[in-house]
Amino acid sequence: MAEIDDVLARAADGGRIGAEEAELLYTEAPFHALAEAADTVRRRVIGDNIVTYIIDRNINYTNVCVTACKFCAFYRAPKHEEGWDHSLEEILRRCGEAVELGATQVMLQGGHHPEFGVEYYETLFSAVKREYPQLAIHSIGPSEIAHMAKVSGTDIEEAVGRIKAAGLDSIAGAGAEMLPARPRTALAPLKESGERWLEIMETAHELGLESTATMMMGTGETAHERIEHLRMIRDVQDRTGGFRSFIPWTYQPENNHLKGRTQATVMEYLRLLATARLYFHNVKHLQSSWLTTGKAAGQLSLHLGVDDLGSIMLEENVISSAGARHRSRLSELIALIRTADRVPAQRNTVYERMSVHWTPDDDPSDDRVRSHFSTIVGSMK
Repeated sequence: MAEIDDVLARAADGGRIGAEEAELLYTEAPFHALAEAADTVRRRVIGDNIVTYIIDRNINYTNVCVTACKFCAFYRAPKHEEGWDHSLEEILRRCGEAVELGATQVMLQGGHHPEFGVEYYETLFSAVKREYPQLAIHSIGPSEIAHMAKVSGTDIEEAVGRIKAAGLDSIAGAGAEMLPARPRTALAPLKESGERWLEIMETAHELGLESTATMMMGTGETAHERIEHLRMIRDVQDRTGGFRSFIPWTYQPENNHLKGRTQATVMEYLRLLATARLYFHNVKHLQSSWLTTGKAAGQLSLHLGVDDLGSIMLEENVISSAGARHRSRLSELIALIRTADRVPAQRNTVYERMSVHWTPDDDPSDDRVRSHFSTIVGSMK
């Protein structure tokens, strides 16, 4: 216990802990002490008790994919009778609906279509930017970038530069799943390695595109492999600083080849969140995935270092097709945040706060919110 207490205290004070120490906390630290240390870090890093959310729409442009990941219930093989591609007109129509419903971000994602090279994404992103310049395009991931570069016969640097010029604002953490070799090969043997996924992220960061980082847990990976996933991300963040946030989620087992069950309990998920807040001294934001774990776990996560609850998602097809059925309206998510003794706020893609849902009970003189009050009041004049 003395070693655990020392590591918790050092991390809570802002010190850097090693991967072995993070694994010790994840597997053995008392839950209350782990949560308290993680929340201490959140208060220091974020500076107040505000929890953010974003309104966006996840638009899948195709379900055709050649990668055949075992956990995916969404994809269809090329020439499958259930395969489809959305037209550009349909994608733009959905973007328009998203804007009307208050979205500030669109996530354009799909499979590794055998005919979609860099040119397809240049056309797609430039059209969205032309028609809806107010929408941030936070889309695709390193796997799609690797695929489009291969289709077009170009290198990663050129592919990233071209889609950035066409309008891509930032890269989603899609396709991370598990980065260590053993679980990644078991899940997606045709996908690029975890090291290659990170190399593409690093290239994008160097070219001015920030991103998020994700993790899918619950497919049989070990506790050590979960922490190794964190280590691999932190090593890149040390060099680039390009990851805005870390977003872990749990495997959904329905309608896919992997099947089975989610081999990650809610407690394991919550402990991972707290450990990530302590380990990622260089990643500012931590988001919990209530879409896969449920609203109760999402609310509890706000006491384990989480400062963001992600999206009021106007559309999502990939995770829901594998069995995730948790949904939330804006009023429900705001109430969830407030009853966790936090102040809700809408953010944009880069985590700038667009509006804070104050109530008469919120005290702007409180240390938790004082630093942001004058800025928000000023923006209302």
